[in-house]
Amino acid sequence: MIYIVEDDPSIRELVVYTLNATMEAVGFGTPEAFWKALDNRLPDLILLDIMLPGEDGLSILRKLRSNRKTGQIPVMMLTARSSEYDKVLGLDSGADDYLPKPFGMMELIARVRALLRRTQKEESDGLRSGCLHVDPERHIAEVNGETVTLTLKEFELLLYLMQNKGLVLTREQFLNRVWGYTFDGENRTVDVHIRTLRQKLGDAGRYIRTVRGIGYKFEDDTDEE
Repeated sequence: MIYIVEDDPSIRELVVYTLNATMEAVGFGTPEAFWKALDNRLPDLILLDIMLPGEDGLSILRKLRSNRKTGQIPVMMLTARSSEYDKVLGLDSGADDYLPKPFGMMELIARVRALLRRTQKEESDGLRSGCLHVDPERHIAEVNGETVTLTLKEFELLLYLMQNKGLVLTREQFLNRVWGYTFDGENRTVDVHIRTLRQKLGDAGRYIRTVRGIGYKFEDDTDEE
C-alpha cells in the first residue's frame, strides 16, 4: 500500500491512477486525512508533498521519523521546491528520496519500485562489529545494546558498509545499490545521509571512515593497526 499526501487534486489523482495500475495506492488531500488513515493501516511507502494546508510536509516527516511505528517507512518528497538547500533540508529531516515537480510518471514509478525493493527483508543472523550490531531481518541497529532509530536509507547505507567491511565504496556505488538508480552527478545525497548516520550511531559512528576523493569504508577498532 502506498499513501500519497498531495493537496493538488489533479496531481494527486494522476499519481494514484498511475500507481494503481500496478500496485495499491490511496491519496489524501489534507494532513488530517492522512493521519487518520495512518491510525488504521501503515503503508509500505509514503509520497509526501511539502506545501500542505494546516501542516507542512517536513513537519509530518519529522513526526513520522520520531515514532517507532512509522520511523522505518520509506518516504519520498514530491515538491515544487527544487533548490539544493530544499533537497538537503528534506533529506536531513529523514526523507529517503526527493522528486521535484514537474515529474514524469515513468520516473516516479521507477523510483517507487526502487524504494519498495529496499524494503524486502534479507535473510541474516545479524552483523556485529565492535559495539555495533545490525539485524537485517528485524531491521534493527544497536550500539552498546541500545537501539538506534534509523531511516530506511540510513539503515541500508549502514548494512551495505558492514557487508563490505574494509572495502572502499564510492558514492556512485552507494547511489546504485541503496537508491537503485543513478543520480546525474549529484553526490550530495550520499554525504548528507552518511553525516546523519554517523551522528545517530554515536560511539559507532567512527567506524565509518571517509576516504578522501573516493568515498567511504567501514572499519571497527579491531581493524586499526
